[in-house]
Formats: sequence, structure tokens, C-alpha cells
Amino acid sequence: MPGAQERVLRRRIKSVQATKKITRAMELIAASRIMKARTRLEAAVPYEAAMYTVLQSAVHEGGQDARMYTDAGDRPVLVCPVVADRGLCGGYNISVLRATTRLFDEIMAAGRQYRVCAVGKKALSFFRFSGQELAASFMGFSDRPTFENASAVTDSLLEPFLAGEVGEIDLVSTRFRSAGSQVVEVRRILPIAPPPGWDDVKNQLPGDGGAHSGTPGGTPAGSAGSAGSASSAGDGSVTWEIQDSPYAHSALYRSRNGYLEVEPEPSELLPLVISRYVEAAVFMALLEAATSEHSARQRAMAAATDNADELIKALTRAVNRARQDAITTEIMEIVGGAEALRQASVSDEAV
Repeated sequence: MPGAQERVLRRRIKSVQATKKITRAMELIAASRIMKARTRLEAAVPYEAAMYTVLQSAVHEGGQDARMYTDAGDRPVLVCPVVADRGLCGGYNISVLRATTRLFDEIMAAGRQYRVCAVGKKALSFFRFSGQELAASFMGFSDRPTFENASAVTDSLLEPFLAGEVGEIDLVSTRFRSAGSQVVEVRRILPIAPPPGWDDVKNQLPGDGGAHSGTPGGTPAGSAGSAGSASSAGDGSVTWEIQDSPYAHSALYRSRNGYLEVEPEPSELLPLVISRYVEAAVFMALLEAATSEHSARQRAMAAATDNADELIKALTRAVNRARQDAITTEIMEIVGGAEALRQASVSDEAV
């Protein structure tokens, strides 16, 4: 029996060693992809920031034509959770899905309905298992999204919004802050809220509303409520400065205080700007989600590799104990047999 136990333990050690090789390889692959994903994310910041600034100016100069972009009313909410297509990334997927479920509860508690547009195979599986009907679903690009993927998701979000079927679009995704810090956030894409202090400043301007200049601090999608300030210059223009933006460190936008002039009229420009803005916001969310996914997978696989090392050590000690038990048993059997032969020899001599 001790020998059989030793064979079982050795087979298990080989299995754990094979698993360790896989987890180590996945850790290295995820680490190599993080840098590429971060580079793409940082490259997308200026465009998303600029589109948000243009949209704010166009929407709040659009008057009645822009009401649907600023007032959600009591229409349903379109919720879009963004998760991964694969697992083995710790609590990355389940954290987003739990936040989405809590958002559903809040929407229902407010007396409103919701629809779901799922991005990521894990989200599709989750909602199918829970019996949730999906308005749309996308998968196959979570680890390396493209702008074409963002455009496809945008079409599924904007179509019911522009048709008046939903009054609000919320993205539930992971905000990438650093390699060791990612936070699940709910980002309201539409309707867009006015900048803090916008109404007070607008009332002080001439009748035509004046021209508006912006210093986009790379405001992330859905963060229209970020702390900031607006001031009126002597020439009737408005300077809008984002103070609490996670992208305020961007050298490109920190060094600019550009003049923004809208042509043609905001009411004519709004449909195009809205589409481009939502595309940029969705693309930014997909890039942040991909970067967060790689970071989460690297940490999860590093922890799995460490656990495999500890398990191999424990199993090796168990093998050594089993081997010692087997040797001790064999020695006891040899000693017992020798003693039996000696006793038999003494008995023969006595006879």
C-alpha cells in the first residue's frame, strides 16, 4: 500500500508541474500584451477627450434640438456590460457582472425598465444562464478590440436611443488606473450632462451664446459630472477646464486652451457628433477593459503559478514520507523474517 500511495502522489506531482508550465506561459503572454494594450489606450485618449469637448459645446448650444441628448425622461435604460471572452483572469468578469446586477436593481427601484447589450462571451453566458433577454450581444474581440468593433457596438446602442426606445445608455466596464489597480465603473454615455456651472455662465453671455473654448482634460466617457469650473472671458467666450480628470496629465491637452467654433449649426452637427462621440467612448471602454483583462490575467496566473509551487512542495514532502514508510515497512518485514528464522533455528537445535 505505501508503494501504491507513492505512485499516486508522483503522478499528481507531474500533473501539477504540467499545469504550472501552462500558468507560467499564460502569465508571460499576459505581461507582454499589457504594454501593447496600454500603448493603444494612451493613443486613444486625445481623440476621446476632444470628441467629448466638441459634443458638450454642440449639445448645449443646440437648444431644443438637443433635448433628447440631455434629458433621459422615464424611458428605459440600455445597459452595456463589457467583460472578457475567456476566463482565468481572477474576479475580473464576475466583478463587472455583479456591478451590472446591482445597476439593474437600482433601475428597477427607480421605477424604470432596462435593456441589455452584452459585450464579451462571459456576459453572454451569464445572462443566458440567468434567463435574461438580450437586445444585442458581441464577442470575439475582448483581448484586442478594434475601432470597427466599437462601431458595431455603437450602432446597437445608438439605434434604439435615436429611435426614442431608450432614454439612457450606461456602460459597465473596468477603468484601468495602473497595472495593480482596476476599478469597475458605471459610465453614463448618453444623455450628456452639462458641465458644472454651465447655466450660470450661459446666462451671463450675449444672446447668441458666444463662442466656447475648451481645455479637454481627457474627460472619460460618462464623467460629465466631474468637478470643474467655467469662467467668462472679456470677449464673451467661455473657458471650460476639467479639474478632476484621470487624463489631466496628458501633455497634449495640458498645453492647449484652444478656441472651439461650431460649424454648421449645432442642430445640424449633433447627429454626426453624437455618433462619433459614442464610438470614441465605447472604443475607450473596450481598450480599458482589454488592458484590465490582461492585468487581471497576469496576476491570476502568477498566483496560480505560486500555488502550484507550494502544492508541488507539499506533495514532494508527502512522497518522501510515503517512501520512508515503505522503507520502514520493508525493514520491519526483513527483521521480522530474520527473527522468525532465528527462532526456528533455536527450536531445531533444542530438539
